[in-house]
Amino acid sequence: MNFRGILASVAMLAVVAACTPQVTPPQTNAASAGRGALSLPREVERLVGPAYDDPKLQAYVDRVGQRIVTAAGLPGSYRFAVLDQSLANAHAVPGYVFVTRGLLAILEDEAELAAAFSHELGHLVQRHAAQRARVRKDMVDAAVAAASTSGSVTVGRSVANEGLLALRRYSREQELEADRLALTYMTKAGYRGSAMEGLIHRLRRQSQLESQIMGETSDVGDRPSASSTHPAPVERLEALAALPGTSAPGEANQKEYFASIDGMSVDDPPNEGFVRGTSFLHPTLRLAFTAPAGFFVFNENDGVLAVGRDRSLMFFSCTTDQVEGRLDDWMRNKLKPTPTDIRATEIGGAEAAIGARPRGSDTGLAQARYVIVRHGERICYFNLMSEGPGQDRQIEVLLNAARSFRSLSDAEVVALKPYRLRIISPTGSTAAQLAARMPYQTLRMERLLVLNAADAPADLTRRSEIKIIEP
Repeated sequence: MNFRGILASVAMLAVVAACTPQVTPPQTNAASAGRGALSLPREVERLVGPAYDDPKLQAYVDRVGQRIVTAAGLPGSYRFAVLDQSLANAHAVPGYVFVTRGLLAILEDEAELAAAFSHELGHLVQRHAAQRARVRKDMVDAAVAAASTSGSVTVGRSVANEGLLALRRYSREQELEADRLALTYMTKAGYRGSAMEGLIHRLRRQSQLESQIMGETSDVGDRPSASSTHPAPVERLEALAALPGTSAPGEANQKEYFASIDGMSVDDPPNEGFVRGTSFLHPTLRLAFTAPAGFFVFNENDGVLAVGRDRSLMFFSCTTDQVEGRLDDWMRNKLKPTPTDIRATEIGGAEAAIGARPRGSDTGLAQARYVIVRHGERICYFNLMSEGPGQDRQIEVLLNAARSFRSLSDAEVVALKPYRLRIISPTGSTAAQLAARMPYQTLRMERLLVLNAADAPADLTRRSEIKIIEP
């Protein structure tokens, strides 16, 4: 999920970060659990996460990547893989190029997958990351030298700010260069040149959907910004339109692509838990809670973030660190600054404690609460924050949501399965009927259209096959 619109709100979590007793993310170690037929080197997995456990899909995407490398005559050797992540993304580290399950879900054919791989190969071949690192070092050195020479921290900060803007412009230029190289690589491999534009359109529409889900204007990602490290999609499309390779004919190979992604999970891995509407359920840790109505819930690898339209926040995570003695005593004696109004209580039949963050210069008039719960061998906690005219009422709403924390039954654990992408024939169904099958509470039609790169509902029923999400 793209958090452009909530970054400012997330930053406010720093004021309640004290209630984080050496956080261990609520997930198991993928390597030790043996998940994933493709075994990534440990140092790579630490950077990008584990590979998706589907040998046939992994073999397919690697064949596509190797076809590009061979046809374009690129130096070096590369491994192409699918990461076990539901976010739409692609990136690379030396020797490896990755796409996520989330990106595969919104692409329309093999040519668009080739475009994603080719773009990342462009970054690797040109050593863009290393170039940015050198520019960043020069920027820091110049800022330090300016501060030392002038004796003014303000002067040094000004130089650093100018350098940061220059670095961001440089990053945008690298993105456009990677697009140009990608077009050359993929057309040499025999793929349709228009797939590069298609890739950008897919990412743009996914970003617009995410903005719509968050209640923001859908054009937020199209606005040019000097602070952005990536060019806006319209800027990339305009640059590509001027290149002759964009109209080059070539393969799409949608049939094999659809066959390869049929049945793929489009959910978070089970060992990271599932978001179902405003509820979070974790079958491995056997726990659940429900955020307030109207909140947006995001499952990140370091915890779960729930954001209200008024920018109220809930952050949840667990740790295996032990707390000896009573939880309210730990909060009173170990948590700094010491909370006020500390209360011992029970939540979901388990020992719990609630405390208020003292108001001060770092919190302003915002209401902040800590909630900690003993769950088996783990300590789970909520950091809650609300500010604005309705903050006193809203903080009580957040506390009630934290009190929904409970243990899952055996039957609930067995029933929890990831959502999966299916390739189906739309014949005999209306677009409305197809959208009704999507297992989401909101924007079902919009999600279905983005999933299938369709402009209107009528486009869905005219196709021989479409993608759909099923429980």
